[in-house]
Amino acid sequence: MRIGVITFPGSLDDRDAQRAVRLAGAEPVALWHGEHDLRGVDAIVLPGGFSYGDYLRCGAIASFSPIMSEVIDAANSGMPVLGICNGFQMLTEAHLLPGGLIRNESGSFICRDQKLRVENANTAWTNQFETGAEITIPLKNGEGGFIADAETIARLEGEGQVVFRYLEVNPNGSINDIAGISNARGNIVGLMPHPEHATEEGFGPDTAAAMRSGVDGLTFFTSAIHALIST
Repeated sequence: MRIGVITFPGSLDDRDAQRAVRLAGAEPVALWHGEHDLRGVDAIVLPGGFSYGDYLRCGAIASFSPIMSEVIDAANSGMPVLGICNGFQMLTEAHLLPGGLIRNESGSFICRDQKLRVENANTAWTNQFETGAEITIPLKNGEGGFIADAETIARLEGEGQVVFRYLEVNPNGSINDIAGISNARGNIVGLMPHPEHATEEGFGPDTAAAMRSGVDGLTFFTSAIHALIST
């Protein structure tokens, strides 16, 4: 399986996402924001960072990059697409996911290992988790507060489109402790925490077993591979 990772001006975590794809057993394919070519990939990752310096709004300019025309078409056709942090912001700006992300409630940039609960294990990026599983994923953002109107929140909650929820602490003031959501079909997922930073022992969050041994993020990428094989 070939999973594309798109680099935008200001992307920071594209290489980390490529490594996560490789560790999961797929072939990472580097894609460039200024092209109109997905190079035949089977799935797409929009990585974290500060695309276009976060000017205008986080992810707003990137959502109009040339390659996003192909991403939107592919996503609407059912291709698995994962938006991580800045990538989540791009997905909302491109209207592939509802709602939006605003400045953290504290007004400060937050970097921490964040505990999450898996609310939906039936998406292309979560099918190897158990519903209700508690995982720990690094989080680092300044504009991570998820917002939407009351009708949209009710729909997301009622139709199982809340995929991840913050546990113990809500780091950015997101409505209903929402950390990640999906589209109705389940092929598009966006979240603020960074699974690509929890894929290899020695470099992940601390666990009860050992320091820096957390690899909960790897399951996102093995889930995508499983979803592709199953289709």
